[in-house]
Amino acid sequence: MDTQARDDSIWLVTGCSTGFGREIALAALARGYRVAVSARKPETVKDIVDRFPDRALAVALDVTDQAQIDAAVELTRKHFGPPDVLVNNAGYGYMAAVEEGEDHEVRRLFDTNYFGAVDLIKAVLPAMRKQRRGHIINISSMTGLVTNPPNVYYSSTKYALEALSEGLSKELQPFGIRVTAIEPGAFRTDWASRSMRETATPLSDYDETVGARRELIKATAEVLPGDPRRAADAVVMVSELDDPPLHLLLGRDVLNAFRVKLEELTSSIDEWEPVTKDVGFPKD
Repeated sequence: MDTQARDDSIWLVTGCSTGFGREIALAALARGYRVAVSARKPETVKDIVDRFPDRALAVALDVTDQAQIDAAVELTRKHFGPPDVLVNNAGYGYMAAVEEGEDHEVRRLFDTNYFGAVDLIKAVLPAMRKQRRGHIINISSMTGLVTNPPNVYYSSTKYALEALSEGLSKELQPFGIRVTAIEPGAFRTDWASRSMRETATPLSDYDETVGARRELIKATAEVLPGDPRRAADAVVMVSELDDPPLHLLLGRDVLNAFRVKLEELTSSIDEWEPVTKDVGFPKD
């Protein structure tokens, strides 16, 4: 797992106003890389640019706006060169039972968490293919591997991002472009507090189940065990590997939860194997 800093690396990181995006941008800059530090309100990242004036560039970017995506990639290219590390971090949570979910909120969630990442990938790929190098790092989630209420809709966006990452890695392998999905567990960011959205139409039948879990998530937002700075260091480390993993789980909670899921899935597959196999045309 040898790593080597690539002094010429140019990063474009989305959602840098707070949380993982901010810490990833800072970690990459501390490592000596040049970073386009993007946020919907670029004034929120001014302090980062002031700290690293020669290697940080503040970029206005709403990932649901194609014109802003194109402008951000072009501004990065003109200032530093074409980005060869894209970190798709911008996103937010939405808590609701499936029945409680408002259609416009769910579509907005997918537009940000999934389609925003897709559109950015499509915007940087032409230059990466030409250079025959690059790394796309998608910040997924524990909920992209294991789904629980009240995060079913949010989890669905991350499952989609997981599928995108897996298939994309196979498409881009011939061009020397790497893909990694990062799956953090519970980290002390503002995901469960300031940036969280939740249903405006709760149903009382879900109060003791989905509703109770929703309140628990909000109550524990400030005491979660994961350190975003250490997660950022892990992201930078992975970017420097010649053969990075497709998946990187971050946190004991996601590790334990995913192992339980794999055990349960294996058990179910084994139990139902006869039915699985007995669906072909009868042999003469």
